[in-house]
Amino acid sequence: MKYQYKNEFRHNLVEWFNNEKRDLPWRHTSDPYKIWVSEVMLQQTRVDTVIPYYNRFLDKYPTIQDLAYAPEEELLKMWEGLGYYSRARNLQAGVKEVVEKYNSVVPDNRHDISSLKGVGPYTAGAILSIAYQKAEHAVDGNVMRVLSRVLLIEEDIALPKTRKVFEEAVEMLIDEKHPGDFNQALMDLGAMICTPTSPKCLLCPVRDYCIAFNEGIADQLPIKSKKTKTKKVQFKVYLAADQKGRYLLEKRPSEGLLANMWQFPMIEINENSMSDETFKHNYNVEIKEYIEEQLLKFKHVFSHLTWEMDCVYVLVEPKNDLPGDALFLTIEEIKTLPMPVSMLKILNVLN
Repeated sequence: MKYQYKNEFRHNLVEWFNNEKRDLPWRHTSDPYKIWVSEVMLQQTRVDTVIPYYNRFLDKYPTIQDLAYAPEEELLKMWEGLGYYSRARNLQAGVKEVVEKYNSVVPDNRHDISSLKGVGPYTAGAILSIAYQKAEHAVDGNVMRVLSRVLLIEEDIALPKTRKVFEEAVEMLIDEKHPGDFNQALMDLGAMICTPTSPKCLLCPVRDYCIAFNEGIADQLPIKSKKTKTKKVQFKVYLAADQKGRYLLEKRPSEGLLANMWQFPMIEINENSMSDETFKHNYNVEIKEYIEEQLLKFKHVFSHLTWEMDCVYVLVEPKNDLPGDALFLTIEEIKTLPMPVSMLKILNVLN
């Protein structure tokens, strides 16, 4: 195509979207705050997973002011299970900026909205085009896959510099009368038709303008270099109960991975470690009995890291005061705290 049929391309694409678009809760609003929430939740998370979280979240925080001043522990509990918890913190920080700096009105231009915490080029473009009908690019993985095939773009999409190529392509193609529909149509096309493997080209509303389809190489695009291997770390996780049937928990540091989330004590296993001795020393407890030597064993995968977790169930007795970030809690008390998915798996074994 290379832009000579861009009017036909955008017309077919938007018409297809209006007929076939997915019925999603955030598509029933033009409120930029609610669209912002949906876009943050959808980052690296499946649509079907997001829908119930989105509905619960907006029931709890229906306005931008409600979210801006919500207690962090409450916010993390609402986000529990979605993962990538820095998204929630950044969303709240950005929302607070809007309340305090922009009188609770989400900015309607790329310069100001991009200055908000956690708002990158894609999120900015999505909010501006969908909520404000501004002709702004919103390039995500789906969009890059679609346009790499339509325009036969062979640059490596894993390289950050390549995104600029696709942003410029969207600027050339975008329907200025219906920019929100156009951007969402590209996303839906990538999710429903122009899929990573076995694209459904015969069902595609824009296949007549797709260079890769016409050359028979759609399944060879996009070009994406392989990621480096993720780091693996082994942990021994202690479900440590006291004589009262309470369990030892600790709060993670306020910075870094899973900041301020609660977890059962974890001791890294390596060739020099004596995990039980380290556990007893770190938490000022004695292990009285191994109730279960391998209660649960599983892997938890992050984008850059894999935790290999071997969980044991022990009866302990405190010797001295616990460290300041640790507490013995009942199951009911534990359920009120924000915990990462890996810890929820362990907690479920106890229920």
